[in-house]
Parts: sequence; C-alpha cells; structure tokens
Amino acid sequence: MPLPIPEFHDEKRVGALYLERAARVTDEARRYAVANKVKPAREDRVRIAAFGIDVQVAFCQPEASLFVPGAVEDTQRTLRWLYAHLDRITGLVFSMDTHRVFQIFHPAWWADAEGRQPAPLTPITAAEIRAGKWRATRYPEESLAYCERLEATGRYVLTVWPYHALLGGLSHALLPAVMEASLFHAVARDTQTRFEQKGEEPLTENYSVLSPEVTELSGRKVGEFNQDLFDHLLTYDRVYVFGQAKSHCVLSTLMDLKQRIEATDRSKMGRIYILEDAMSPVPAPPLEPLPPGLDFPRVANEAMRTFREAGMKVVRTTDPLDV
Repeated sequence: MPLPIPEFHDEKRVGALYLERAARVTDEARRYAVANKVKPAREDRVRIAAFGIDVQVAFCQPEASLFVPGAVEDTQRTLRWLYAHLDRITGLVFSMDTHRVFQIFHPAWWADAEGRQPAPLTPITAAEIRAGKWRATRYPEESLAYCERLEATGRYVLTVWPYHALLGGLSHALLPAVMEASLFHAVARDTQTRFEQKGEEPLTENYSVLSPEVTELSGRKVGEFNQDLFDHLLTYDRVYVFGQAKSHCVLSTLMDLKQRIEATDRSKMGRIYILEDAMSPVPAPPLEPLPPGLDFPRVANEAMRTFREAGMKVVRTTDPLDV
C-alpha cells in the first residue's frame, strides 16, 4: 500500500516560493517514520534511487525566466510518487544547474555589428559568426570553435538562453516543495541527499549532469565525464529519472547514461527508469521555418523512443514499483 502524504505537504503550493520549513518537516519525518514503520535506507533489499535533474526554481517556478510549461504539474506528480514510495526509495540525487552572467549561452557573451545583445532563444550558428552577424565579447576563437564542435555532434546548435540558475540567486535553489521532500526523506530514511552542481564552465553548455556538450577547445580542457556520479548511480538496482527539461538536461543526461552503459555493461541498461510524466520539453521557438534541431518537443519524443529501444524503461508515476 502507498504511504500517506505528510501533513505539511500542500500540493497547491508546489509551484510557490517560500523558505523551506526545516524544523517542522524534519520533526514530522521522525514521527512519520515511527508511525509507518519506515526503516533506514541501509536496510533496503532492493536499492532504488530517485534522480532529479534540475528541479530548480529556474525551471519549475512560473515566474522564473526559463520556466518550462508543465513543470509544476510534473513536480506535483513526482512528489506524490516520492511520498507514496518513501519506504522503498533508498536515495535521492539532485543535480543543480549552476551559472554566472558571462557564459557562452547567455546574452552578455554576444553582440551584433551594432553592439546589441541577442534576445533569449536566439540560435547562433558557426556560419553566422564567420559572416559577422554575431561576435563573441570574449574568447572569440574558442567561441567559434565551440559552435563548430557543437554543430558537428548533430544534437544542438548554440541557443542563447535567458539568465537563469545564477549562483547566489533564488532561481538556483531547488523548488521549495522539493527541498522539503529531500529533508523529509533524509530524516525518515536516515540517509543523506546527494547534490551535484554542473554548468559553471563559461565556454560550454552543460545540459547533461554527467558531462558538458564539449570537453576540449583548442587544447584547453573545459570539462570531463563525471565518472564518480555514474558509478554512484549504477550502485542502485533501479534509477528513476525525472526533472527538467525533457528536451535538454534530462535528454542529454539519459544519452550520456545510455552511451556509457553501452560501452561498459549493457546488462545494466534496464536499471534506468524514465518517469515520462514527470518532465516536460522546452517549447519550440517561434521561428518560420523551424529548424529540426530547435523543434524541442519533437527532439524529446524521438529520444524517448531511442531510450526505450536501448532497454531503458519508460514508465509513469502512477505505475507500481513492483518490488
């Protein structure tokens, strides 16, 4: 039987901004664990991870600059699932997209011939840089090389995003209702939540939690695969993946997981469970014609088929855990 929703949790406030109520939440967690006979996570026979990708104010709060439509409802479903199965979810892992003003995907990095910055959601191609339509305000050679390397992968072209998830700002934090869930789980299951920051390198995007889009530019190392996190995730019998956005950070992380599992031990592919109703794509920009690489909902849906064919499980929050 699913466990009851904790008394402090109000689903109507999932998209709201407020200070996490640490004392109330953890006190209730202790009482809840006793009342519902919740055992410490270390006693789990089947170890299950809940892997939340960028469930931050920047993407999940309706007033944020890069709010993903559908993220509030996704998070509501996620928290229902997490609380219902709290006694079987062994560990929580959260990634934290972490940025500063001057990064290659923010407006301040670029200017046109008149010195004007690009609007958010502007795509910038290597051809446009070579033609003089856009110039980098810093690291010009590396910036061109980055766009060339990125386009060569066939996954994305560089997109200028609104300033988001800025270190030190409110948009960087976990959504408060999710932060409270992590506190509740930590105390009720007597285990620490794991947090992974990513995205501070200025010369590359870092959609995937496991690696940046580009790792080397002109002999300069700008990132590497997060082997420690990969190894940690694969210590679990199941890894349930959720978060934002389905077309970008979730997609890229799953792609990295798929490729590394294929290269090491294909038998572990079935450990990855994708909570498809707990993530949403970034809407496509209003461009006509729309380049295929910028049709983000299409890109996300095609990727889900690829992951399913590879052996990952695509499930919903309402499906039973069956463990």
